[in-house]
Parts: sequence; C-alpha cells; structure tokens
Amino acid sequence: MSKLRVESFSISIDGFGAGPHQSLENPLGVGGEALHEWVLPTATFQKMFGNEAGTTGTDNDYAARGFKNIGAWILGRNMFGPVRGPWPDEKWKGWWGENPPYHVPVFVLTHHPRPSISMEGGTTFHFVTDGIDAALAAAKKAANGLDVRVGGGVSTIRQYLKERWIDEMHVAISPILLGSGEPLFSGLNLVELGYQCVEHVATENATHVVLKRA
Repeated sequence: MSKLRVESFSISIDGFGAGPHQSLENPLGVGGEALHEWVLPTATFQKMFGNEAGTTGTDNDYAARGFKNIGAWILGRNMFGPVRGPWPDEKWKGWWGENPPYHVPVFVLTHHPRPSISMEGGTTFHFVTDGIDAALAAAKKAANGLDVRVGGGVSTIRQYLKERWIDEMHVAISPILLGSGEPLFSGLNLVELGYQCVEHVATENATHVVLKRA
C-alpha cells in the first residue's frame, strides 16, 4: 500500500525546521543552511550534482532511503521558490535549475494557479490550488502504487500531521540552535495523533529519529 512519508527533514535542537526571514538570499531562513550540514557531504547528495565522491555510512543511508520507492512528491510553495502572491510571470522554475532531483511528478501547494512545468530528468511540477487533500489524491494517483514524499516546508508537514495522513517520518536533528524560525512540532500532540518513535540513531552530524503512525 502506498505510504505518505517525510524523509531527511532537518530540524535544530530547539525544534526549528527553518530559520527566520526566508528570502531569495536565505531560502532556509537566517542560519537555516546549517541544519543540512549532515547531508551535504553524503554520496546521495553529491550525486544530485553529478559528483562521484561523497561520504557513506549512517547519514548517507538515511539520505538514500528517502528516495527509495518514491513515485511523487508534495511541496509547499516556499519549497518551490521565494515568489509570493500571484505569479508575476513563469520565469521561476524552482530552486534546483533545469534538472531537479525529484525525477517524478511534484505537486506544489499554492493559492495561485499556474500551468504545469516539465523539467529535465522526468520532473514535472503541478500546481495545486484546492488544498492538501487534493494534492495528496493527485500525488497518490501519479505515484501509481509507490509512496508519496512530503518534502516540506514546515507548514506543509504540520498540516499533514494534524490530519494524521503521514505514515512515516524521518527527522534529522542537527546539533545547532536557531533560537527562532519555523517550529515543526510546536502545539502538536504527537501522542494523541498516534505517532511513536520506532528508531533513533546518533552520528557525529545528526540524530536520526523515525516516527510512525500506529
């Protein structure tokens, strides 16, 4: 059965999944890039840029498994780009250039319609204006029996958690403090929502935690 998964989502020790003041210059907010230092040197991440080198081991294992059995993605609009409000034009095509790392259909949550964009490598961005339930239905159909990955950001993941629609969630806790930004779990009672920790592994760069819905 197709699952809805969150994979390799990084948060700080104090629970923030992005820093404050997100912008084109700081897409992850001020200080937010440090959240992902655990994954940057891994072979999985380096492969996205055509590099053969990269670290192996536990961090890479978690990064790699996030791409296994994935047939579609769901992204919040901030994960697609910094543009706010109605689309001024169709020039912006995402953070990753002409060949994004998804290679499957990607459904972007937005309040403003826009035609789908076909990119190199099999990625097609579809823009969903009917909410998270419509995005999930479309993603599952496109995934054709494979799993759907929610890539973020924080607000998008929180919405799916509140509905108990996320089946499995891998969080990488980076050894940094941000102080402010977007909190991932604030105000959510994960126990009441039916989630439990089924796996936790610490490395020098992060503590990997896997939550599953009972």
